[in-house]
Amino acid sequence: MKRSTDRKIILVTQKTRLDMLIRRHNTPGQAQFYVEHHGGDFADYLNEDKTYRGAVAEAIGFLEGYGRLQIIDREYVPSFLFGERDLVVVIGRDGLVANTLKYLTTQKLIGVNPDPKRWDGVLLPFEAADLRLIVPETDDGRRAVRSITMAQATMNDGQTLIGVNDIFIGQRTHASARYSLSVDGRSERQSSSGIIVSTGLGSTGWLKSIIAGAAGIDRFYGLSGKLTPDRNFTWESDYLYYTVREPYPSKSTEASLVFGKVLRDAPLTVTSQMPENGVIFSDGMEHDCLEFNSGSSVAVTVCGKSGNLVV
Repeated sequence: MKRSTDRKIILVTQKTRLDMLIRRHNTPGQAQFYVEHHGGDFADYLNEDKTYRGAVAEAIGFLEGYGRLQIIDREYVPSFLFGERDLVVVIGRDGLVANTLKYLTTQKLIGVNPDPKRWDGVLLPFEAADLRLIVPETDDGRRAVRSITMAQATMNDGQTLIGVNDIFIGQRTHASARYSLSVDGRSERQSSSGIIVSTGLGSTGWLKSIIAGAAGIDRFYGLSGKLTPDRNFTWESDYLYYTVREPYPSKSTEASLVFGKVLRDAPLTVTSQMPENGVIFSDGMEHDCLEFNSGSSVAVTVCGKSGNLVV
């Protein structure tokens, strides 16, 4: 196929569950023995891997002829230097879109669902076969793009962390996190399982599960039963929501500031009172975290940049 453009296209892929098993157990045979020994269905891993590789091959087959293609694995995204005019195509699960968006600036991202029968694909509106239509339309500016509001955590030592879905502040382990929280002119000391600060994009993820649990408890005790997320909280919303997980009231800790909005000009500020194991991470990437121990404070607010997701 004759190349249609000199634009550079970055295809971001991820390892399948089978890849991860083989990495851990060295060979496919040993991986199969491990899964089946524990009562698992190894055929499911094989089918998932085959379907994913087929989708990637189809995407490559078109993209190689359309532009200058570079393929990178998910683990190299944090250190990869994206060009301002690069077009980014992500093929994998929803989390891969979120983990890629945080490292982009002006670039547009196209999310491809490699296995619609397996993955819901909230952020993956397209399949590999759609790229023949979607990529040229995006390249020519004829395709709609949604702006994705992100969250940013800024430490008192200058370190920053961006979250596309959410930011977690708390303990590395299951021990209680201890800190002081300030928001909207109010402050209190707390002990909890940590704080989640969610974007509109993340409202269908961790935030949704927290609210569902709270609503279930509410219904059980016969209270209002109307604990629902903000219906206007969309991907473009210029604010965040914070929730405190399992706050514990005691003689030295309070539990009144447990849920609310975080506005761009009124950040959520948290000061650690944990001598060790305090962390801040985003979008479930626990290994890519900031240490958050005694003496550290962090301000969380709306990020100054937005993601650009092709729809």
